[in-house]
Amino acid sequence: MKRVDLIVIGAGPAGLSAAIEASSRGLSTVVFDENARPGGQLFKQIHKFFGSKEHKAKIRGFRIGQTLLDEAGKAGVDVVLNATVMGIYMEKEVVVKIGEAIEHIKADAIIVATGASENMVTFKGWTLPGVIGAGAAQTMMNLHGVKPGNRILMLGTGNVGLVVSFQLLQAGCEVVALADAAPFIGGYGVHASKVARTGVPFYLSHTIVEAEGDDHVTGVTIAEVDSHFNFIPGTEKHFDVDTICVAVGLSPMSQLLKMAGCKMEDNPKRGGQVPIIDEHGATSVPGIFAAGDVAGIEEASSAMIEGRQAGLYAAQYLGYAEEDEFSKGEDELDAALSGLRQGMFAPGNKGKRIEKTDEGIPISQSLLHHGFVADDEIERFPGVTHRPGVHPVIECTQNIPCNPCQDACPKKCIAVGEKITTLPHINEDNPCVNCGMCVASCPGQAIFLIDEDCGDGTAEITLPYEFLPVPEKGSVGKALSRKGEPVCDATVVNLRTAKTFDQTVLLTMKVPKAYAMTARFFKAE
Repeated sequence: MKRVDLIVIGAGPAGLSAAIEASSRGLSTVVFDENARPGGQLFKQIHKFFGSKEHKAKIRGFRIGQTLLDEAGKAGVDVVLNATVMGIYMEKEVVVKIGEAIEHIKADAIIVATGASENMVTFKGWTLPGVIGAGAAQTMMNLHGVKPGNRILMLGTGNVGLVVSFQLLQAGCEVVALADAAPFIGGYGVHASKVARTGVPFYLSHTIVEAEGDDHVTGVTIAEVDSHFNFIPGTEKHFDVDTICVAVGLSPMSQLLKMAGCKMEDNPKRGGQVPIIDEHGATSVPGIFAAGDVAGIEEASSAMIEGRQAGLYAAQYLGYAEEDEFSKGEDELDAALSGLRQGMFAPGNKGKRIEKTDEGIPISQSLLHHGFVADDEIERFPGVTHRPGVHPVIECTQNIPCNPCQDACPKKCIAVGEKITTLPHINEDNPCVNCGMCVASCPGQAIFLIDEDCGDGTAEITLPYEFLPVPEKGSVGKALSRKGEPVCDATVVNLRTAKTFDQTVLLTMKVPKAYAMTARFFKAE
């Protein structure tokens, strides 16, 4: 029987991070993953990450996945794919199916990083072909290059539903609407805003009545629900669609931990059935640790740090980390994780209705209920300022853990501060040089460069553009508002690309100056 110091189950962001941390400290480490390629959800994620530099902010998920895989190889981690762990038994014996062979492997410590699975809701017709999970849609688009459908309704407005809706649009699909039984949007407002400005409507306090079709989806009916989630007669709305995407949350895949005898709890704030762990990720079974979504649903940025923590603690448990070295690493990782667990989307605020930002500014009600900040609300946020010439306008209106804009600006025109959930603001004394780095680096696509008065009755707006085909310079189209409604004619006057922009095109459109503060998207005719 093969023996190693450490077995890691799951090659996602938490598992790979744990293996890298442990192996770099001298542990012989093997990672098992049931999939044909490693990286968990990372290789599906084409959007840029939030957080700070240490959280790999402004880097696209699939690039982070490849970096982790490269680091694991350099650290000597043995990553075994198409390997399904069937059970954890006494004395940390793991039974794994690799291809058609069954193998038994023992370790001195085990880190379980099996992630989470998609939830599903039932409704009439929910088993029809064409009803799929949002994660499945991401797999089809971003791993296999296949459109999930042509006309799609998204159920769910958490971050997964919002992010996947935008990626569906990028893939050339038409998203007819987003619906959610909750009375307000659950994900980041910047994610909702970039979907809303393309013209996709949001229906809050609505859910699916039925999926229509005989042998596949041909339509869907939604209806408004009351405070008890009962349908309100007469509020039905019909859409012709061929696909229904469901993004209603995730559940930790914690079965192996339960099988290993770890004490478990039902914790809705952590996503369901999860292991009881201490601050080190240690379970009730000595030498078995949990990291990432299996221990509680959070973002991938948090999972990577939790993985590193578990790898560090496993190394200490096995005597591979000196006390001083351990304490220093522990403090650094605790600080990094703490930074992500602040602001209105902190785990402790799950389910709470936040009325004001940390700065005391009322949250946009239009954003919560319709997906966009209304024109009469936007001016109250500190990133929205006016000055002659080109200057940044930052439509970041919620306290989320993110500060790439501060680091990207070479002239320090933009400031967030030490607390990464602080709303960004403009340093009025520092000039904007129109380099565009802030626009390209913003993961929420919430920064615009505006020249409010070009001197000829027009204004110019530079915005992030991530759709194909990219309009050519001179293209004429419509400028859309934050709500996604056409507000005026627009002409593309400049297009900028650079390696540092990482495939984000900076599109500059010319509009009548009256629309400088309302036009936020370009739609070609």
